[in-house]
Amino acid sequence: MDKQLLALLVCPVTQSKLIYKKEQQELISKAAGLAFPIRDGIPVMLENEARTLTAEERLEK
Repeated sequence: MDKQLLALLVCPVTQSKLIYKKEQQELISKAAGLAFPIRDGIPVMLENEARTLTAEERLEK
């Protein structure tokens, strides 16, 4: 994931910062409680494509 692109991206729901999870290939929005997938190196920033974070994931730093 390109660091410059990551710096520009925000959650489409809350406009908050995103956390990049390389192993899961996801961008995490703690504020929205969503994980946006990265497919073939392209972030899919659609709410209906995101998965809901578990309670445990919401508490992780």
